[in-house]
Amino acid sequence: MTLIPRTLSAMLAASAMLAAGAAQAEFPERPINMVVPFAAGGPTDNVARSLAEAMRPTLGQTVVVENKGGAGGTIGTTQVARSQPDGYSVLLMHAGFSTAPSLYKNPGYDPFKSFEPIGLVVDVPMTIVARSDFPPNTIQELADYVKKNKDKVSLANAGIGAASHLCGTMLVEALGVQLLTIPYKGTAPAMNDLLGKQVDLMCDQTTNTTQQIEAGKVKAYAVTSLKRVPTLPKLPTMDESGYKGFEVGIWHGMWVPKGTPKPVVDKLVKSLQAGLADPKFQDRMKQLGATVLTSEANPQALEAKVKQQVPQWAELFKKAGVEQQ
Repeated sequence: MTLIPRTLSAMLAASAMLAAGAAQAEFPERPINMVVPFAAGGPTDNVARSLAEAMRPTLGQTVVVENKGGAGGTIGTTQVARSQPDGYSVLLMHAGFSTAPSLYKNPGYDPFKSFEPIGLVVDVPMTIVARSDFPPNTIQELADYVKKNKDKVSLANAGIGAASHLCGTMLVEALGVQLLTIPYKGTAPAMNDLLGKQVDLMCDQTTNTTQQIEAGKVKAYAVTSLKRVPTLPKLPTMDESGYKGFEVGIWHGMWVPKGTPKPVVDKLVKSLQAGLADPKFQDRMKQLGATVLTSEANPQALEAKVKQQVPQWAELFKKAGVEQQ
């Protein structure tokens, strides 16, 4: 009498394990939602849409990009953190992922406890640009000009926590002068006002500024990488312009909610790596001045990056006097 229940119990347990394994092996069975916590048309969105297409063949499903902007990326990031940990909701976010604990008293997520890392994606240098008729023509002239006209010069950004805000914070620290900072609700409106000569300066990713620079619609002073960007060979680096060691690279990474099954994480890692190796994706990123981080497209590299950068940004914001929101 006692053997039958035990046998049935063992059979049911084995059946459940097989079913779970089959479910994981079949992932994904429907389209995957890739959340970009910034507005459509911005630099992170540009990366996401190219990556979504590059990952599709390996996954065998469409990757749908959803823009969920606001509060420096924390709204969209929190949405993913609170999603079902089943792999169907992934986050594509930039270095702002590491700054939220310093910028916000309650960002809505913990960078270490709320997510499972998938891997690094690309690293994008920044460019320091101005309205096309701004008087200074070199970074040295810019430094002198802003010191003499600090109350009149405006510095635009895409909002607290955006890449342009992070770079702008480092720029004013390097120049040694506080400027009138104007936050916008996204990169597009900030760039539009720069093009319309409503604001003077902006520091933003090459994925958003390269075409404007090449068309002569903005005046460019420098890139923030330690080496010149191949797509903008005439533009000097901040380092060679006299600001030794000045480097701002806005890396991008991919995450899923904490508790996502390992087989699902592994499948997404494999798909990410295949996507980064896709020639079309690499060509597109090269055109935008971004470096594809093929060798760092794994959970370990992304986790190490976040652990390194959280305290670094906290120290910078404290030094610059940036208050929590």
